[in-house]
Amino acid sequence: MGIFSRPSFYSDKKRDLPTGLWQKCPACSELIHNLELQQNHRVCPRCDHHMTQTAYERLEMLLDAESFVEHDAHMISVDTLKFTGQASYTERLKTYQKKTGLKDAVITGVGTIEGLKLGVAVMDFNFIAATMGSVVGEKLARIIEHSTAAKLPVVIFSASGGARMYEGAISLMQMAKTCGALARHAAARLPYLSVMTHPTTGGVSASFATVGDINIAEPRAMVGFAGPRVIRETTHQDLPAGFQTSEFLQEHGLVDLIVHRKQMRQTLHQLLSHLGSQQ
Repeated sequence: MGIFSRPSFYSDKKRDLPTGLWQKCPACSELIHNLELQQNHRVCPRCDHHMTQTAYERLEMLLDAESFVEHDAHMISVDTLKFTGQASYTERLKTYQKKTGLKDAVITGVGTIEGLKLGVAVMDFNFIAATMGSVVGEKLARIIEHSTAAKLPVVIFSASGGARMYEGAISLMQMAKTCGALARHAAARLPYLSVMTHPTTGGVSASFATVGDINIAEPRAMVGFAGPRVIRETTHQDLPAGFQTSEFLQEHGLVDLIVHRKQMRQTLHQLLSHLGSQQ
């Protein structure tokens, strides 16, 4: 034992580290710098996990530069049912509008992919889990109807927790509204491509997300109506391996193509060119 002992050092001061620069991959726990993640279209460079993209990130990745013209940008939801709880629906809307910079959970408009014009809608999971309420359904129906009148193909990117409970039966009506608009679009012999991203569930998966002329999904995306836990507890049965993943659904015929995010722009252009455009 030494004559002099080293004094223990203790400090309750937390180590100052910059926040917001790194993100942990939910699949492999790899720490990725946000700049690298953004340059890689929010796909993990280690395990290829597709993380959530914002609507604006996806539009920038897919469409020709400066080609996008947004429709119905200022449409906002109202609290028709006067929903109350820990926070009112109006307060929640304001919180997410400030947090995301969006008015609601979908962005719609017209743009081009390598010069090919199309109607496009992109849901943003960061806004109340991209649940479908009256504004989401109305904006989707309007861009579909506009595309039908203009003889344009439609591409919709889905990511959703389902119907928006704050709007009750009004949210469920959007399932019929969007599918009705798509039926008229199909009657005009115009193509509709549906792209399902992680996760696409509930009323969205049970309506417009799964009725595309071609149903596309990103790798390992969860697609289904109810979650695996709910189904397991309801049926009291063990679920198959990979249940409700895009790979499982492709094997069983619901998904036609699984497309990596980096190939999505090229794939959509090829499909739309093959299906034909009346422009």
